[in-house]
Amino acid sequence: MLISRPIAVLLSAGLITGCAVGPDYKKPDLRFSDQYIGQVQLEKRKAQSNADLAAWWDGFDDPLLSRYVRLALEQNLDIAQANARIVQAKSGLGVAHAALLPSANVNSQAIRNHQSLETPLGQVLNSTPGYDRNANLYEANLNTSWELDIFGGLRREQEAAVAEYQAAKAGDTAIRLAVAAQTSDIYITIRGLQSRLDISRKQLETQQQLLSKVNMLYSKGLAPRLQVQQVKGALAQVKAVIPVLETALDVSMNALDVMLGVAPGTYRAEMSEVRPIPVAPQISSIGSPADLLRRRPDLIVAERRLAAANAKIGVAVSEYYPKLALSALIGSATAISGGNLFSSAANQATGVVGLRWRLFDFARINAQIVQAKGQEAEALATYRQSALRATEEVENAISALVKHEEQTEVLLEGEHSLSQARKSAFAAYRKGVVSLIEVLHADENLLKISDTKVQAQTESARSAVAAFKALGGSWEESSVISLSSNILNMANSDTFTKQQ
Repeated sequence: MLISRPIAVLLSAGLITGCAVGPDYKKPDLRFSDQYIGQVQLEKRKAQSNADLAAWWDGFDDPLLSRYVRLALEQNLDIAQANARIVQAKSGLGVAHAALLPSANVNSQAIRNHQSLETPLGQVLNSTPGYDRNANLYEANLNTSWELDIFGGLRREQEAAVAEYQAAKAGDTAIRLAVAAQTSDIYITIRGLQSRLDISRKQLETQQQLLSKVNMLYSKGLAPRLQVQQVKGALAQVKAVIPVLETALDVSMNALDVMLGVAPGTYRAEMSEVRPIPVAPQISSIGSPADLLRRRPDLIVAERRLAAANAKIGVAVSEYYPKLALSALIGSATAISGGNLFSSAANQATGVVGLRWRLFDFARINAQIVQAKGQEAEALATYRQSALRATEEVENAISALVKHEEQTEVLLEGEHSLSQARKSAFAAYRKGVVSLIEVLHADENLLKISDTKVQAQTESARSAVAAFKALGGSWEESSVISLSSNILNMANSDTFTKQQ
């Protein structure tokens, strides 16, 4: 079959240039400051250990914390969902690649037909000399088809599929980072609540001793009733705090089990022993705000989705142009017997050049292009907003870490002073200079500042976790890009086709 001159010109031009319609993607140029606002203060911190960004949770020097984070990375169900999304995206990449290649299928059939002589057709045929009412038909064919990607619409679809796959890979890392951070945060919260409960129970014991002493003095007429009521009120206040802390501890214990992908209560016995609150390690090599674009996986997700949206504009634009497809059939058919199926007389062949052109549908195509451009503009705004929020999260985490550690230092000094005051009060009590009430009041003040210090220590460690998460750990954009390039190379080989 001959191809008309205009179609031949279009076909030749497209194959020679290999162009793809639509805009070529260029990564947006986002500008940031050279360093974070709190970077200088962060670098002045003095910590007992240093954290490697590749496994920053080990920097807290708590083996149980490290164990739970690794368990969460292996068992968490959010990560399992992210892995499933990667499989889906990889399949989409395979479909996009297959659309560029010829497709073929083989079909065959064997038909046995027995014609009724009672029908009008049978009566007519039966009147024909030599008519056999029994007939056999054998047929085997190879059908092939190939849509020629002259203007690059299919290549743009493949480009979008690659970007979506890269986004899925980065999304998996974002989930893993979030799981590690949330597991660490919950663990630190549990240790903080356990310490606060221990202090509150000591406060309760101190208040009960104080009430007993005041009641004794009141019974002897040595203390006013007002003092008794004040101590009872303070005792009730301490009692009321304990159930709140116990509830928060139960909630945190259950949350930790869920993060580890197990039923609530699984690790509760293992966590029941009170241990010190993990100390925030030194955060080094934080880089600059611009490094977040290469390090934070959620920003890579947003940027790759922007690239996919850009490619989909080209897919929409390609509908302006004609689509050419080649198809062919090669086979053999006979109505005599299966033994003659592949004889030269039974051979059959068909070749077709198909043209599809939405020539009178440009209004709808225009609308689809406008929609694709709108989606690309939305993705661009999302990417820019995500970058701004990422820098905000880092700044907030750095500030919280530095300030909570400053607060802890002040409280440590206050705790030391009140501890000395308590020792002095007890020494004076033994000498008979002051009453036991003075000693108990000193105990109460010491426990109060200890509780506040524990809260500050907990928030310091949690702020460090937030900082590691905001910085994106050790993730690098180059790893997802190189990985996806390998997948794309695989897609262009027979190996990928066989795997699919």
